[in-house]
Amino acid sequence: MAIEPRERSQVEERSAEFSTMSGHPVEPIYGFEDAPGDPEATIGRPGEYPFTRGPYESMYRGRLWTMRQFAGFGTVEETNERFHYLLDHGQTGLSTAFDMPTLMGYDSDHARSLGEVGREGVAVDTLDDMEQLFEGIPLGGVTTSMTINAPAAILLAFYVLVGESQGVPAERLGGTIQTDILKEYIAQKEWCFPIEPALRLVTDMIEWCTENMPRWHPVSISGYHIREAGSTAQQELAFTLKDGFTYVERAIERGLDVDDFAPRLSFFFNAHVDFFEEIAKYRAARRIWAREMRDTYGAKREESMRLRFHAQTAGVSLTAQQPLNNIVRTSLEALAAVLGGTQSLHTNSFDEALALPTEEAVRVALRTQQIIAFESGAPNTPDPLGGSWFVEKLTDEMEEAAYGYFARIDELGGASTTSSRRARRRRRSCGSTRRSNKSRWIAWRRPGRDATALRSRRPWPS
Repeated sequence: MAIEPRERSQVEERSAEFSTMSGHPVEPIYGFEDAPGDPEATIGRPGEYPFTRGPYESMYRGRLWTMRQFAGFGTVEETNERFHYLLDHGQTGLSTAFDMPTLMGYDSDHARSLGEVGREGVAVDTLDDMEQLFEGIPLGGVTTSMTINAPAAILLAFYVLVGESQGVPAERLGGTIQTDILKEYIAQKEWCFPIEPALRLVTDMIEWCTENMPRWHPVSISGYHIREAGSTAQQELAFTLKDGFTYVERAIERGLDVDDFAPRLSFFFNAHVDFFEEIAKYRAARRIWAREMRDTYGAKREESMRLRFHAQTAGVSLTAQQPLNNIVRTSLEALAAVLGGTQSLHTNSFDEALALPTEEAVRVALRTQQIIAFESGAPNTPDPLGGSWFVEKLTDEMEEAAYGYFARIDELGGASTTSSRRARRRRRSCGSTRRSNKSRWIAWRRPGRDATALRSRRPWPS
């Protein structure tokens, strides 16, 4: 017997705003009337187009996500010691944070580096520094992520040479280098060159790695920094994917076959504290990327349509007050990333709003991932929230919002134009203001590697 849809009833509710962190309204109840019109086409199965439910059929039953904690401070010797500590405690991949002079292409003894050397990451000036950074770590047996953009080509060259000194050729090295210069102009502001030469360098990296480093991801298209700078989840999704499409277009213009380079493109998303919104964001990202890669850019291989991503819990959600509460926030954010199908994950340490994390805090952050992996049952089946009327509706609405932003960006000239960047900054500011008004957070500037805003849930004084 068919069930007829009914009007949503008006129920008695407490006095509160029922919306996501991004300001999207949440209905009192969701039902079968919110289900997708063609679930086979829009949801499908894990590992099958459009990959809404995950890029692989078995997901974590076949292989757990990589536990990749971001680390880097002071000297290369200190960071090397932290790398060994994390690996000894069960971390399965490395992630390198560089200091501001390195990110900006300056040596530590440059006048502009004064006061910044080793402050928010590790200082790497020379090949010798890179060799000491990875001393005692066999690069053929671990994947490494390096968060660097404008000088990415130089740091990758250092890494390849360190591999060669260990007897590991470039084609056997696995890992990721961020190289996402567009998001620097949008959010993080760490660029060295005008935008067109910078984009040429990104395309050079994609071309060289496609030909010489088949296990390497030459660009990690990053929404994390956009979200940390104040965007909504919808804006993070849209601007990140649009940047990705721009890199695809530049590589195709260079003469590369989309199915040769697209499988090695990767993404980096924020895992914020609004649990269901984040899960919907990841699911929508996979669906949009698969559709556009197939229908717009002519990809034929499924590997070119699979969006794979790294997630990091939200730095801006950490508070300096009652810092142990940050463990709970980070746990929720990490679980959302896992239920959303991440391929690797960094969990923030509870004391990062105060200083660089202590060993105890780093250990708790890593143990958080291990508890989710080995005690929670969350990895036992792919996309366990798939089919939830609420989650499917949020996923559809997230996708719709992203396409709205795509259209507006195209009207303004595309992702690489100055007008587009200005528009995205304006829209990001609006999203930040709306979220601040919604949750009534007070923002301070915090010390630490990201120099992002710290928000406290303490209400405004009456």
